[in-house]
Amino acid sequence: MTISENRSQESHRCRPGCGACCIAPSINTPFMGMSEGKPAGTPCIHLTVQWQCAIFGQPERPKTCRDFNFDLSVCGSDRDQALDTIQVLEVMTMPG
Repeated sequence: MTISENRSQESHRCRPGCGACCIAPSINTPFMGMSEGKPAGTPCIHLTVQWQCAIFGQPERPKTCRDFNFDLSVCGSDRDQALDTIQVLEVMTMPG
């Protein structure tokens, strides 16, 4: 990563109090505390009252979550925009 890419990443980090990525997408594999996975639109049980992931950075965190990174085109300018975009992506990537 170049210095300019690193600076761009730093200026586009997850917004505190968002939690959209812990609500909108489905997680199709079992993980700690959710033996059936997580349906789309359902808050993860690890989402705190501050809208943050309680298991962020821990090995128990699902691969779906570990693979998700802040991206301005997905996360938009606010939480509502992020929820809307992730919900659309969820529908577009549903099997069948």
